[in-house]
Amino acid sequence: MVSSISLKNKMAAKISGVLIDLSGTIHVENTVMPGAIQALKRLRKTGVSVRFVTNTTKESKDTLLNRLNGLGFDIKSEEVFTSLTAARQVVKKRNLRPLLFLGSDASKDFHGIDVNNPNAVVVGLAPDCFSYDMLNKAFRLLLDGCPLIAVHKVRYYKRGDGLALGPGPFVTALEFASDVKAEVIGKPQPTFFAHALEEMKCDPQSTVMIGDDVRDDIGGAEAIGIKGFLVQTGKYREGDENRLEKPPFAVCKDFSAAVEQICTML
Repeated sequence: MVSSISLKNKMAAKISGVLIDLSGTIHVENTVMPGAIQALKRLRKTGVSVRFVTNTTKESKDTLLNRLNGLGFDIKSEEVFTSLTAARQVVKKRNLRPLLFLGSDASKDFHGIDVNNPNAVVVGLAPDCFSYDMLNKAFRLLLDGCPLIAVHKVRYYKRGDGLALGPGPFVTALEFASDVKAEVIGKPQPTFFAHALEEMKCDPQSTVMIGDDVRDDIGGAEAIGIKGFLVQTGKYREGDENRLEKPPFAVCKDFSAAVEQICTML
């Protein structure tokens, strides 16, 4: 399914770049979305610049890349920009010593960062860390004036056994208790998308974003002028396209359908 308004009439600028979400869009854990590998190959043949932008924080970039290529995709490290990468850049630039709410594998992306005597709280997706004692330790740091950094604030995501809580609810709990506003690093922040555009050397008007999260993928991208293609896979729930003030540029049944529409506009 695609938006009722003709895409040809809506497409003012030629597409030169495509941003692609990962989990829920081209795969869910170790399951490839039907036709996704072939669709990506087709998209690459058009010559457009491609970047994979993800809020995934349950595993390191290297582990994620190995997973994707092991599933049959052909993705290079420099093509992937994660919220963990962006968060590390912020921590390093500010000389912060974070209390990390990250799983052991995701923590690899913070290798070399001093975590002794924390002066900041960094929260990603870390189910094993969301205990009362850890949350209370973070709460006390925030009361002492330490900043709260959310790698992202996703409410929920899709995994193999169904929808699951993301880090957003836990970040919100810390904000509520401490009266400290979190600085969000990943999608839907404009700076996150801007970095990807800079790497591709594309402007917003000539770029599209394909994703399954209507708020963070589509809403975030369209807020800075990127055309959003919402796919009805992954975490998508019926009616999501109506949750934005302005509807997505296009709504497609899956990644393959989104690529099909994009290719007809090139």
